Amino acid sequence: MRHVAKQIESLQLGDLVRVEWADASIGKSLGSGNSIDVPVLSWGIYLGCLGEKSKHVILAQNCFRYSNGVYDIDYTAIPVSWSAKVTVLKQAELGKDVAGSLLNSFLLGRSRTLKRRRCNH
Repeated sequence: MRHVAKQIESLQLGDLVRVEWADASIGKSLGSGNSIDVPVLSWGIYLGCLGEKSKHVILAQNCFRYSNGVYDIDYTAIPVSWSAKVTVLKQAELGKDVAGSLLNSFLLGRSRTLKRRRCNH
């Protein structure tokens, strides 16, 4: 997990990234010998590493701009502890001003459950 933490520390708000991680199994028996981990690849715009109890990488995947810089987003929250590899596909895919607006819109709707926090280990 330390190598993932170092990868996350190098990310910048607005980078286009791919995160390789393992999701939980769905709880159905598909036969003997199957892995419990379900490999997942997620792509999106990096908005930060958030969470008080469990840190999550937040990726914006679809962004809807309304007016005056107000956005809504579809996002994926990936537990850092479930992450295996983080790759920057394109630095600064979104400018910091737009990416900051996305993050602010995300935080406005979730300010009671998530607290912005750096991913330091």
